[in-house]
Amino acid sequence: MNHGLVQLKVAFSKELPVIDAAIDAEITQLAPIIRPVAEHVMQGGGKRLRPMLTILFARAFHWRGDNLHTLASALEFLHSATLMHDDIIDNAELRRGKPAAHTIFGLAPTILAGDVLLALANEIVARTGNPDLITCFSKAIMQTATGEIMEIAALGNAAMSKAEYIEIITGKTAYLIQSACESGVIAAQGSPKAREAARIFGLNLGIAFQLVDDALDYTSSSATSGKPLGGDLREGKYTLPLLLYLESLEQKQRAALIAELSQPPISGTRQEEIIALISTGGYAQQTRNEAKAYLNLAKQALDSFPMSQEKNLLNSIIDFVLTREK
Repeated sequence: MNHGLVQLKVAFSKELPVIDAAIDAEITQLAPIIRPVAEHVMQGGGKRLRPMLTILFARAFHWRGDNLHTLASALEFLHSATLMHDDIIDNAELRRGKPAAHTIFGLAPTILAGDVLLALANEIVARTGNPDLITCFSKAIMQTATGEIMEIAALGNAAMSKAEYIEIITGKTAYLIQSACESGVIAAQGSPKAREAARIFGLNLGIAFQLVDDALDYTSSSATSGKPLGGDLREGKYTLPLLLYLESLEQKQRAALIAELSQPPISGTRQEEIIALISTGGYAQQTRNEAKAYLNLAKQALDSFPMSQEKNLLNSIIDFVLTREK
């Protein structure tokens, strides 16, 4: 592990307990009937990347004030709410190696608990009384939901272009990470130029994050990732590793595989064969390579930032996103 990633690990270990304490303080204020679901989801692990980004950007621009960790926790509540709903839509049984909330508490309670967490996230931001923060956050919610709907509409679409795929992952993942970055600058009263740089950084980091996530779906074991290998394939999602593999096939082979994928369920053995072909063929690695281009754009966006420990850590987050294994 390089020095920057070591420093990042130290920074996370320092901030995570404070972020988690802020999250727990908000959960204790919820109605008793909601708390078990919220606790299961919010205490189920997670990298806390989004709140950490908010904190780093705020401090990079000399944050002065209280409750920064509480504000940052709003991003985690929103993110977790989307995951709860995603797991229901995808009929996923695991989340971060633990049973998904809906498998324990049922569909309706989990959907409504997700709505509560979404409302709580909005309420935390509204407490600031800062209209720019509220607008930034509201746009992220709309863009994220739109991306999720686009992904559902694209299920089973083998004709999806790379541009359409990028548009989907930008919506479902990147805009929320962008919001996490920009909200830190807004909270610290940074300049419009700084806000724009934070948006560029966050958007490109978010696209790269999802690209790596989609690559990991074909290479990372369930013991490492906390979810079954090849989940996207089973759910009919044409992510970049699969699209690249299809591109590599001759027309007849491609048509035969598309026909096979369009008539699920595919046997477990056949799924494993396809996953292995994508992994050993280098298509997951090609997807990681695509992420590098976006991470380079994120790195360039930091060039105008003043030198600081926070800037160093943000550069280390770029390295983390590219090399992560879960």
